[in-house]
Amino acid sequence: MVAPVPPVPPMSPALPASSAEDQSAQFRLLADNVPVLIAVFDAATRTCRFANRQYARSFGLDEGSVLGRTFAQIIGEDAAQEIEPHVRRVLDERVSVSYERRLERRDGRPRWIEVNLIPYLPPGAEEVQSSFVLITDITRFREAELAVRESEDRLAKFMEASMEGIVFHRDGIMTDVNPPLCELVGYSLDELVGRPALSMIAGDQIDTVRAVMEAGQETRYPTAILHRSGARIDVEFIVRTLWRNGERLRMTIVRDLRPHLEALARIQHLAQHDPLTGLLNRSTFMERLRERLSQGPARRAALLFIDLDNFKRVNDSLGHLEGDRVLRTVSERLRGGLRGSDLVARFGGDEFVVLLEDVHQRKDVQTVLNALLSVVEVPVQADGRDLSVTPSIGVAMYPEHGESPEDLLQHADTAMYLAKTAGRATFRFFEPAMAENAYADLVLESELAQALTADEFVLFYQPQVDARSGELVGAEALLRWRHPQRGLLTPDAFIVVAERHRLMLPLGEWVMYEAARQARAWHERGVAPVPIAVNLSSMQFRLASFSKSVAHVLKTAGVPGEWLELELTERMLTDEIDRLPELLQTLRSQGLAISIDDFGTGYTALNQLTRLPLDKLKIDQSFVAVLPDDTGAAAITRAVVQMAKGLGLRVGAEGVRNARQWHLLAEWGCDELQGEVIATAMPAEEFEAWLAQRGEPRLPRIDT
Repeated sequence: MVAPVPPVPPMSPALPASSAEDQSAQFRLLADNVPVLIAVFDAATRTCRFANRQYARSFGLDEGSVLGRTFAQIIGEDAAQEIEPHVRRVLDERVSVSYERRLERRDGRPRWIEVNLIPYLPPGAEEVQSSFVLITDITRFREAELAVRESEDRLAKFMEASMEGIVFHRDGIMTDVNPPLCELVGYSLDELVGRPALSMIAGDQIDTVRAVMEAGQETRYPTAILHRSGARIDVEFIVRTLWRNGERLRMTIVRDLRPHLEALARIQHLAQHDPLTGLLNRSTFMERLRERLSQGPARRAALLFIDLDNFKRVNDSLGHLEGDRVLRTVSERLRGGLRGSDLVARFGGDEFVVLLEDVHQRKDVQTVLNALLSVVEVPVQADGRDLSVTPSIGVAMYPEHGESPEDLLQHADTAMYLAKTAGRATFRFFEPAMAENAYADLVLESELAQALTADEFVLFYQPQVDARSGELVGAEALLRWRHPQRGLLTPDAFIVVAERHRLMLPLGEWVMYEAARQARAWHERGVAPVPIAVNLSSMQFRLASFSKSVAHVLKTAGVPGEWLELELTERMLTDEIDRLPELLQTLRSQGLAISIDDFGTGYTALNQLTRLPLDKLKIDQSFVAVLPDDTGAAAITRAVVQMAKGLGLRVGAEGVRNARQWHLLAEWGCDELQGEVIATAMPAEEFEAWLAQRGEPRLPRIDT
């Protein structure tokens, strides 16, 4: 059943007509509440006949006080003159006029208004009786328009000034691009506009880019585009949605990632490689070594630890720039002597490490070792001269000599030190006994360092006498170590370890200072001062600052240089020949005497002796020990004495054990002697006692 339609209610009775007074009140209410400034001006007198509240207040008046004022009095003479042409047009042409004005607020900010002037002609009138003024504040609209224009200008300038490519596209079709994008892909603006944006995307990236476009995402992601030539370019897209010229567009910033990726590759290379030689650095080598060893012992390998012999001399004599050139040359030769699959690294300084993979027997490794020795030993050009650089190489086999990178490296390092001890320019394979020796060396090294601070070292002194008169002419200072557990030790028990670990530097300086201090103490107690001979280590002597170190010792001890004699070995002469003349002359200018110890056991070229400022040669005791029975030793000894005399040098002999040797050496022309026939080495107190009890000097009698 259909519901009945309700009856229509009767019409409301008509509202009574308003009186003129009510209409005026209603008009006033309406005028005061609309967001427009309203005023009516008399055409003849230009005076205000009506104004709403907003109009009056905007000029600092109210609805009553504004009436009867001319518009010039209300808005000011300057403003009245400015709008006069618009007023004249309204009055003369009887048309409505609309215009805009830009004003300034009290705070200086701009304000825009739109003014509408509307003429009023009563019915039948030929002249305009009055003019309505409607003023609308349009500041927010103009500011919005200005913001849009500024945004467009900024965007246009950004597109022109940006170093990165920019693409605008609508519905996947490119509508605009900037010059950097054209340069990046090799197309002109005209060639790109109107093309699908996906047409310049690398094939394997199209699906990803299409998904971002269809989803309307605002994001950034790496991708790749294609150059006109077909070359792939790694880029980053930064995608945004915006409005331009009233259109909704997609803007994509295209950032070329190639410089960034190249920089990352360079950083990664620097992080993994030695900057000087380009070889792997220590950390990268150890990481890759660990990876190779993780494959198990089925793949045998050999780890080579390479140290350049006497490389410090290159830096000290030619400077670090030439030293760096030598290191680069050596690294190139190492790479050239290895397979591409072998790893080679510089661990720092003049140390290199090599991993030889898939080696089955020692002879395979020996073949590589001999090749490396031969290529590295080839003279290197440095500072316009040929330098011979030789390597000492230690080898540890995997898995026999260790299954961890650390063990292999330690064992190869141990074998390398043995190669140096064996005469350098050679190689040694690790043997288990070496580890025991290495541990003993480690313990001894620690004890040596503690001995220096614990004052456990002492100098013994062995007299040196005139070969003809027997008078005391000097003494040789000999180092001893009062070990807390092992007792009194001679240098043979510890000097090699001291030199290997550079403890010889502080120890050698202590020996010089202690000898100088003792010479001064004897002088102050009235003991006749004699030159004290001090043995130098090659490590100590090679220091560029050695002469300054000696000067510091003499100054600190307060003794003249004449109270010390420095003893060198023949090996030092061959190692340091280029700097020797100047260095020895500097030392002699400080008053020190210079002697060559153990002469006859080295390989000194005789012409070197003529170039060097020396004072004495000391014949090695191995020749003296077999006199007079060994005719060869006798011939060599006599020849050395005659040669030294011919060069104007004094001659000493050590290890003299009996009267026959004394008389024979004196007869041949030796100047000074020392040995057990005179006295053994003794502490300073015993030396003084021996000197006091000795009595008149005399030559020993030969027993018949």
